[in-house]
Amino acid sequence: MTPRLEHACDLVVELSPPHEMGQAPSGIRRIIPIIGGTVSGPLLQGRILDVGADWQTVTANGVAQLDARYAIETPDGAVIEVLSQGIRDAAPEVAARIAAGESVPPREYYMRTAIRLECGDKAYDWVNRALFLAAGGKVGSTVSLSVYRVG
Repeated sequence: MTPRLEHACDLVVELSPPHEMGQAPSGIRRIIPIIGGTVSGPLLQGRILDVGADWQTVTANGVAQLDARYAIETPDGAVIEVLSQGIRDAAPEVAARIAAGESVPPREYYMRTAIRLECGDKAYDWVNRALFLAAGGKVGSTVSLSVYRVG
């Protein structure tokens, strides 16, 4: 059976400047605080809370391993935890443009994440029972992601 994708929402995740950790055994490490943002779409709406970060590792071959944890607050007050793990693969010159804050069209590089959502509010129990995939890119000091529920 082939899974189908259902558009759940679009995220605009606001970031503050990264905390550079330098070269570690696994690669270049940085922590990028997540300080807010918006959620809009047919299945989820809300705002991204100022409680999260992306713990990135850039490997020797230039692939950024993304490991983000943050939270969404819905209009009715439910809080949904977001666990997002993925990769961004860009040619060195494109990665340099992204790092410099340039708005690089996402078609010029590959950025995908696998997302798990968790919520204790009964109205959002459905998020606990699904997997999500996202595609997007970095736009200035934000990350834009289109999120799809895997059916």
